[in-house]
Amino acid sequence: MISNTDHVGGPDDPLAARGDRELPGSGGEHLLQAAYGTAARAEKFYDDQVLDHLNEQMIEFVGRMDMAFIATSDATGECDCSLRAGPAGFLQVIDERTIAYPEYRGNGVLASLGNISENPSIGVLVMDFVHDLIGLHVNGHAAIVEDERMRIDHPGIAVDDERGRTPQRWVKISVVEAYIHCRKHIPRLVPADRTRNWGTDAVRAKGGDFFGAAARRRAPEQAVEPSPDAGRPEPGPGPEDVPADPVVGRAGAGAAS
Repeated sequence: MISNTDHVGGPDDPLAARGDRELPGSGGEHLLQAAYGTAARAEKFYDDQVLDHLNEQMIEFVGRMDMAFIATSDATGECDCSLRAGPAGFLQVIDERTIAYPEYRGNGVLASLGNISENPSIGVLVMDFVHDLIGLHVNGHAAIVEDERMRIDHPGIAVDDERGRTPQRWVKISVVEAYIHCRKHIPRLVPADRTRNWGTDAVRAKGGDFFGAAARRRAPEQAVEPSPDAGRPEPGPGPEDVPADPVVGRAGAGAAS
């Protein structure tokens, strides 16, 4: 087992040779790069792909995405990963070093916001499963901003009128790192027509007791097995409807793995 306590330094330490430059990432990843012999490959990726801001191509990419995976952790490091989705552009680019996404009324748990209130570190992964088959990591520091305050600070921010919803608050992120997620393992998905019940409290529309957690917590004599199709999404296209995966991509999009 390798841990950060195994790194003791010294004149022959492979990490010491990298000490004349500040590298992106954590001390742990630098330690393992040295231990596993990937330091040169990692430094090439850092040099070629890791930015401390969003460039023009990244800004355009974020602006046309309709979902993002959000990773947070609390003060003790306990992690949570969640999905946020909306019309293209719901993930707002304020400027090259700032992005924000809206938080609407949900199940009341506030897992992501609770973590952010204790630990501002956040990871956002935006993936294009449909066209370019590429991803973008945006890591940074998050703050919770109430909707009214957000609109005072940024009066041009979009209002989600078409779905009759108003954000309760926003997560505003100061960008620390932005870098590519390579395409080689990204599946191609074909969007299917569906009606999204944005903002609903209808149990079935939200997924019901899909995994049977509530049913199994009831007393045995009261337990009711969930319906086999309870909360299941509408059927999508079958394999015969999915086009072959052509070679696609923007110039340089898959430059690093």
